[in-house]
Amino acid sequence: MFSPAERAFLQEHLSAEPTKLLLQARKWPGLNVPKLVQQIQARQKAKSKLPSWATNLELVFPANLSVEQSSSEVTAHFKAGLVSGNTLADLTGGFGVDAFHFAGRFKEVSYVEHQAELAQLVTYNFQQLGATHIAVHTAEAQEFLQTLTEPLDVIYLDPARRGQSQERVHLLQDCEPDVLHLLPMLFQKSKSVLLKTAPMLDIDLALKELQHVAQVWVVAVQNECKEVLYLLKPNATNPIITAVNLKADETRQEFTFTKAAEETAPVTYALPQRYLYEPNTALLKASAFRILSEKYQLHKLHRNSHLYTSAEVNPAFPGRIFEIINQPKAQAKELHALLPDKKANITVRNHPLTVAQLREKLKLKEGGDAYLFATTDVNNKPTLLLCQKIV
Repeated sequence: MFSPAERAFLQEHLSAEPTKLLLQARKWPGLNVPKLVQQIQARQKAKSKLPSWATNLELVFPANLSVEQSSSEVTAHFKAGLVSGNTLADLTGGFGVDAFHFAGRFKEVSYVEHQAELAQLVTYNFQQLGATHIAVHTAEAQEFLQTLTEPLDVIYLDPARRGQSQERVHLLQDCEPDVLHLLPMLFQKSKSVLLKTAPMLDIDLALKELQHVAQVWVVAVQNECKEVLYLLKPNATNPIITAVNLKADETRQEFTFTKAAEETAPVTYALPQRYLYEPNTALLKASAFRILSEKYQLHKLHRNSHLYTSAEVNPAFPGRIFEIINQPKAQAKELHALLPDKKANITVRNHPLTVAQLREKLKLKEGGDAYLFATTDVNNKPTLLLCQKIV
């Protein structure tokens, strides 16, 4: 779809400032510079999310919103390993990243997208990627479902989380398509449904509304929560919840539990000991709190702090581990004596002051090797913990 001259332009300017290229467009009279700059902008935005696609000059990128909502390569690869079978339909095709990765696991994949122009572009990209067993359908989700005569093994949905005015929405009934409305037909047309939602959606609310949830995955990438996945099956109850943190070194931190186990797990409390533990963001989103104390033999600092402590280090903990080196008072003079460079990475967990308020009060800048946790201890006393990271 790109001429040799256009491809050469993209290759040369992939890292260039788009605005400058537009201002200098007269230097390339034979090229549609605005079109090429749009491609460069999209690839620059997708560089960290879709690294191999962003540098593939055979592919064409759509409008920025389609790329913005698309899964990253790392999360799409993870999702593809969660389900299996022969047939799968992605009812919210978008840029096609998920469908492409599912195609590595399924014999037949249907990509469904209601925007004809986007579907045409993705068809071209699939051809360049060699994904020959993905059938592209230009249709609304419900319209496509009505054409099916045999149930699929899996249906996948990632509903659009933008309202009519392009504002972000999170509730299931506000997304497009409305999964709650479609549920009866989804179960009629498939053996299981894999649903992706925004991290902002409350998991307990989703479980209540969806009802038939067999499993939940809370997925973080390098400790940033990216998406929550729900596997729906008819008559499923008591879902298994897995918190996953996909690390930069391609290893995973995984922790699996049930709501019942979390609610009944024995938990102990203690004042800060030698080591401090901070759960990864997937665990925090999944609300795995009491059960961490039981599983890793740790003490919670406070019921609402979600920080843990121990006298002996437990390196298996799925999160960050610190050694507590001081418990200073919330006074700038004392902190400056401990931190000559006047820098610290401040985290607030259940403390009356915000990070910004603490920085102002303690006159500390962001950065450095020191970590300062502001929290509340088991005696309901606000406290500061000056730490150094060990894991």
